[in-house]
This record gives sequence, C-alpha cells and structure tokens, in this order.
Amino acid sequence: MSALLEVSGVSVSFDGFKALNNLSFNIGSQELRAVIGPNGAGKTTFMDVVTGKARPDEGRISWGEPPVSLLGTSESKIAVAGIGRKFQRPTVFEDQSVADNLVMALKKPRAPWAVLFFKPGRADWDRVAELAEEIGLADALERKSGELSHGQKQWLEIGMLLAQEPRLLLVDEPAAGMTAAEREKTTELLTEAAKTRAVVVVEHDMEFVRRLNCKVTVLHEGSVLAEGSIDHVTKNDRVIEVYLGR
Repeated sequence: MSALLEVSGVSVSFDGFKALNNLSFNIGSQELRAVIGPNGAGKTTFMDVVTGKARPDEGRISWGEPPVSLLGTSESKIAVAGIGRKFQRPTVFEDQSVADNLVMALKKPRAPWAVLFFKPGRADWDRVAELAEEIGLADALERKSGELSHGQKQWLEIGMLLAQEPRLLLVDEPAAGMTAAEREKTTELLTEAAKTRAVVVVEHDMEFVRRLNCKVTVLHEGSVLAEGSIDHVTKNDRVIEVYLGR
C-alpha cells in the first residue's frame, strides 16, 4: 500500500541547531500513529514541515495519491489539500456556541464573499449534529464554548478539524490537562477518527500512548530512533536511555 504522507531524508536547521536530521517517516491513509521522544527531539518541527510552517533544508515530502510534493506549498494550500493540525492549547471561539464553532469550520468555499454570505442549510446543521455526537458534545450544542471544560474544548477543536474533512490529522498532546474520563473519551475519539483517515498523535504521556494501541515512532535528535508497537519501543535500550529512563 502506498503511503498517504511520505517524509524522506528531511533536515531542518535553526541557527546551526539541527532540529530534523535526515528524518524519514511515512503513514498510510487509514492509520493511527503515536510520535514520542524527549524535548528537542524534533516532534514539533516535524509537524511544522508537514504543514508548511517550516521549510526543510533538504529532503522531500510527498502527499496523496498520486503523490505530489508539498515543498514550497503555503500553509493554507496544505490545509485545503487535507492536512489538519491541532495545537496543544485549544483555540475555539469562546463567545460563540458549540454549534456555531462547528458550523464555521465546515468545509466550504473559502473565498471572502462566499464566507461573508454563507447561510447554513439543513444539511449543514445535520452535519454539525453528527460531529457533536462524534465528539461527545451533542448535549452542549447551545452552550458557549468558553463555558466548556478543558477536555471538552479539546474535543470541540478536534470536531472543528473533522468538519474540514482532512485526510490527515496531526494532534499535539491531546491528553494534557485532562481528567481520566476525558482521556478515555479522547482515546475513543482518535481511534474512531483513524478508521476513515490518518491520525498522528504527538504525546508525552506514555499511559495514553499505550491506550491508543497503535504503531509508535520514537524521535531523538531529529531522526527516528525506533519504531514499532509500544511494547517493542519501550524495551529498546536506546529509547530507555534517552527518553524513558531506567
């Protein structure tokens, strides 16, 4: 099976520091993957180069079938091509209702006049109800987003990304600051999302990674140190040495 996203030999330097060093990584079209590693391992820079926020010094990034190069493509064009990214801190419109946040995020023509005159129809509200069900906020559609708990805001933001129908979802530390029940729901949400698209989760919380029950890629000093099941990578001596500790 060909990869949906293929990063080959990518290096990125900032002021002489090599954030990525000959990184190669690929993910299939319906796959859940966890990316772990110590601080400074290159996890954020990896997401930055895939989304067009940072430019590699060398290497290539191929996307889709048939594959096209993402190098030199703007962040907005990459988002339209189907790559969605969720940052660690949720960014929702706090004064707007959950329903309004979701309807604003629906995949629609983005020309200024189209956005200005967009009036949601029946199908749009049906899609909003469907998304709210999926993210566990069906009972909160009329609530202001600012009133939600931290975990619920994270789910709303994931819902807003899903509304854009991305083929790849990049999610940064979704479990941070969540209660045990919220983490469980987040596991379900990401696992379910990966049945219809690729989902890459960057995470520090090893217990959460174990629950995802997926292939794990360990980054260290900007390249892949180990890859495989959670049991495989946590028994790797180098992973223990540089990341997990004895």
